[in-house]
Amino acid sequence: MSVMNITSENFEQEIMGSDRPVLLDFWASWCGPCRMVSPIVDEIAEDHPEIRVGKINVDEQPELAGQFGVMSIPSLFYMENGKVVRKTMGAMPKQEILRFIGK
Repeated sequence: MSVMNITSENFEQEIMGSDRPVLLDFWASWCGPCRMVSPIVDEIAEDHPEIRVGKINVDEQPELAGQFGVMSIPSLFYMENGKVVRKTMGAMPKQEILRFIGK
């Protein structure tokens, strides 16, 4: 499954209404560590269709970043049934992200 671009317009439907667990990646184009994590998140989306994966650009969606209390990027949030189960910050290798999402 492909990665979704999440905005305040589609957040409620795509994320809160998801029948699958969700991995959210908060990022910005100017962030070097975000550019390292982004292709890993893309791979996870392709390899694990049972998880909905979304990316939120903090520069374009500051209200969502604020709603989640994002203070540093990249920040990853794992959600189940519309609730945050786990969160982490900073760049990490694929194996660590897979452990973070329970894979």
